[in-house]
Amino acid sequence: MDIISVNIGQEREIRNGGKSGTTGIYKIPTEGRVEITPSGIMGDAIIDRASHGKPEQAVYVYGSVDYDWWSHELGHVLSPGTFGENLTISALESAPLRVGDRLQIGAVVLEITWARIPCSTLAARMGDPGFIKRFRQAERPGMYCRVITPGFVTKGDPVVLLSINGEAQSIVEMFRQFYLKP
Repeated sequence: MDIISVNIGQEREIRNGGKSGTTGIYKIPTEGRVEITPSGIMGDAIIDRASHGKPEQAVYVYGSVDYDWWSHELGHVLSPGTFGENLTISALESAPLRVGDRLQIGAVVLEITWARIPCSTLAARMGDPGFIKRFRQAERPGMYCRVITPGFVTKGDPVVLLSINGEAQSIVEMFRQFYLKP
């Protein structure tokens, strides 16, 4: 596995998205070294801090296996950053990964903490009011990570998956559990 793209978003207007009318979901691949801090990617806009940007959601990661599936499903190739992820990683599929698994990128270590839950901002970004339902049904959520060891990353850096020992909830199990009615 390696980093296909490091993506950074700037604040911009969005229709039918969040309450503020602005978003940072439009991530653009960047060149060169990018710093990852305990708060996330340096220079990346996080608008809805109540829902994003907490230490356990510092970096959002999406994999090429999930991108390939979506490209087939939607009938066109999607560019890295489309889902608002900070890191796009080759040969990575989110569903089987588990909470506590780690991604090591050089000196940087990220720990998987949570599945991404779709929102109206993602639906607006995709130009499809029904996209929340499609995203839920697809069960390809990507994952949020906390930063265990900060540092610098760049496109092309190798990524090593460090699996947690013992029992842990998978990302897809967490995703499904979120939607269970109490």
